[in-house]
Order: sequence, then C-alpha cells, then structure tokens
Amino acid sequence: MNNASLLITNATEVLTCIPSGKDLIGRKKSVAIAITGEKILAVGPLEEIKKQFDTSSAKIIDAVGKIVTPGFVDCHTHLIFGGSRVQEYAARMTMNAAEVKKLGIPSGIIATMQMTRKETVEQLTASASERLQGMFFSGTTTVESKSGYGLSTAEEIKMLEVNRRLQATQPVDIISTFLGAHDFPPELPREKYVDLIINEMIPRVAREKLAEFNDVYCDEGYYSAEQSRLILEAGKKVGLKPKIHLDGYANIGGAKIAVELGAVSADHLNYTTCLEMRQLAQAGIVGVVMPALDFAVGHQKPFEARAMMDEGMTLALATDLCPGCWTESMQIVMQLACRLYKFSPAEALYAATMGGAKALQLESDRGSLEPGKLADIQIWNLPTFEDVIYRIGHNAVEIMIKRGKVYRKDKF
Repeated sequence: MNNASLLITNATEVLTCIPSGKDLIGRKKSVAIAITGEKILAVGPLEEIKKQFDTSSAKIIDAVGKIVTPGFVDCHTHLIFGGSRVQEYAARMTMNAAEVKKLGIPSGIIATMQMTRKETVEQLTASASERLQGMFFSGTTTVESKSGYGLSTAEEIKMLEVNRRLQATQPVDIISTFLGAHDFPPELPREKYVDLIINEMIPRVAREKLAEFNDVYCDEGYYSAEQSRLILEAGKKVGLKPKIHLDGYANIGGAKIAVELGAVSADHLNYTTCLEMRQLAQAGIVGVVMPALDFAVGHQKPFEARAMMDEGMTLALATDLCPGCWTESMQIVMQLACRLYKFSPAEALYAATMGGAKALQLESDRGSLEPGKLADIQIWNLPTFEDVIYRIGHNAVEIMIKRGKVYRKDKF
C-alpha cells in the first residue's frame, strides 16, 4: 500500500482542470487530495482514499472554506532584465513614442539591453528572484523565462546562466528559452547579427544545454519572415524547439512559418487572420495571449480571443512579465482576460494552467490535478471560484504547494 505524505481535505471545491462534458475545469466537491513525495497520489472522497492508501502519517492541510486549483503555468515571460523603464512607462500615459524620445528618456528593448548588459549575473539573479517570489505567491509554479536583452553571445549566455541559478535557488520550475532574436544590437549590421545567432549563439546554447526552446520576434521592424525561418530552422537542427512571437504589431507572415516548422506556440496574435487561426489550430499550435501586455501598452488592436477559440485554437494565458508590462500575477491576467476578452472564468483558469502547460509541452506532468502528476497546487482563500476574477487586484493565494512541499507566504 502506498503511503500518503500529505492530505488536503475539506475544500469547498477542488478544480482539477480535467475537462469533462461541459465542465472545462473539472469542479469537484467533497473530495480530498492525497500526495506522496512530489506527486499526486489520488483525488477523491477522503474515505475512499483512506481505504486505498496508508494515510496514518500524512500531514493534513484543512482547506475548509477554500478553493484548490493547479498551480499556474506562466508560459511567456521576460523574467530577467536589468534596471527599469518606469520613466518611459509613466511618460507614455500622456505622450506618444516620438515625444518620449524627444525628452531623451531611454525606451524600448534597446534601453533594457543597455541596462541588462551593465549588470552582473549576481545582480540579475537577485532582481529576478524577487519577481519570481512574487509570481510564486500569486499562484505560479512553472515559469518560462526568455533571454533576449543581451543581444550578444556573451550577454545572452549570461541571461541563460541566470535561469540556471534561479532553478537552483527557487521552488518554481524554470523553463529556459533562447530569444537572441528579440531585437538587433546597434553595434552590428542586421544580417551580420542574424548570422551570429545562427552560427554561434544557437550552437553554443544547444551544446551547453542552456535552453529548451528557440524563439524569434517576427514582426514589422524586427525579424522578417525569412530571417525568422532561418533562425528557427537552425534551432530545430540542434534540438531547440521553435516558438515564435508573431503578429503583435503587423502581419508579415509569421503564422505560415509557425505552421510549416511545427512551432510549439505562437504568441501575441493581434493581427492574425481567422484563416491563419484555423491553420494554427489544425497544426496543433497553442496560441499564447497576453491581456496585461495589451493593457500596459494601450494596444490599438487587442487580440481576438473568441475568434481564436471559435477557430478551434487551444489558448494559453501568460503575463508577458517584462520592463514594458511588469505584472507578476496570473490572477490579474485572468481578470483582464474575462473582462476585456470575453473569456469565461473557467476558460481563463484552464488557459492559465493546462493551456500554459501545453504551450511548454508539459501537460503530461502538470497543469491539472490528477494522480501521477506533480503536486503543484495553490489554495485560495475565497468562498467561490468565481471570486478570483471578481476581486480585482486581490491575491487569493494562502498556501502554495510545489512538488509536494508546502509554502506559506508568511513563512517563506
């Protein structure tokens, strides 16, 4: 008989995020969760669990009056960066980009590149750790973290090394993505930098096993469709799975590349056509949408989530945490998704858990509460599930469980 090391009992509801019929998030009442080590042992009535497993030495979490859900999987972030662009952000409340530039306020990716290059691995690790702690105690248990503010071989490797350090020192799982193709450094001609990415950066990242994914910013003013294809193909040849930023500010053909190369996810999608949405859906490519980013930049063409769902796409929600969209809370992302993009609360939770897991090809071991999966769990101090999108800006998390280990915010 297997021994349970931890039991969660008496929750008002357990939201398994296992779809069944019309219930997208598998809402269950009067069930307990048994955990052994890092994994979920069982989800079901407590008496049945006690009959099947030895619970005599299990620690008990009494979740009476609370809601239990899987941990969030935040599948698109720029977690690591130096400095702050708060002056730019504040100025853009009343000014356009040209007016901000005229004032001499550093702005955009290149401004962050300059600040990031000035910081050491230790400094970047310290600042990212603070953000990561905020994410964890807002419910996130897995975070995808991109490079992309180094824009040279040494500086991109430095950012990926920070990911390794974060993984070793924080409870959150870090999934590393190489995004050398985020912008172009001012010191090199564009074609020369593309060549550097393909022939130096990607081989080194793969050789040193610094990332799982290879991403590119395919958009007007950034990487062309052909440049994006070459970069993603180079990554695939050495085992880096393709992801792609596309159609954020213009449609330059990124969706076609995503389909042809079998991208794991296509992210942003503001200018994606319905036909392209259908093609992405048919190819099994997860669409990653980021309501907080559209909100932070005051996007003139917000993405069309319902159109994507109508075309059959699987959607994931992500924070897009970065210097231009500094939010650590997937709960706020869910709130924006529901109010501004017509997600139902259930659709938002599924997209923030299983959707995110699928966008990282991790759905086999996380994103839902079922036997055999990681015990990545959050417990909300809320009377109903729907309160999470009703209480705007409120952090509902009371207890986090990561790989079976319990964390209380006041004791972390």
